[in-house]
Amino acid sequence: MGSQSPTNTNDRPRLSEAQKKENHIRSEQKRREAIREGFDRLAAMVPGMEGQGRSEAVVLEATIKYMREKIVERQKIMADAQAQGIDASAWELPKETLDACDAQLQRTRDEEAQLNGMNGKS
Repeated sequence: MGSQSPTNTNDRPRLSEAQKKENHIRSEQKRREAIREGFDRLAAMVPGMEGQGRSEAVVLEATIKYMREKIVERQKIMADAQAQGIDASAWELPKETLDACDAQLQRTRDEEAQLNGMNGKS
């Protein structure tokens, strides 16, 4: 005796084009709402974002800046601990994280230099 699929396509009526379109619209609205909520949560965690217009680009840029500041702050704390003879090696961030932070900082500096060059500033 052969196995029967519980979701046999012959047992279910096909969706009309209008139903497919409505399902797609609902799915897309749900996806956008989830993204919006995620950016709202992120903005609530980053200092200085209160009362800002909710621009996703602004939230991302502020988050990157805040994370970079926190990583530098952490590195200073670790250096201070090591200078006091405390083994801080277990607190190290992954090399990939530090490399990404450095690369992002360099990109920011390059962009600022390029903008300053375009505006005639040095």
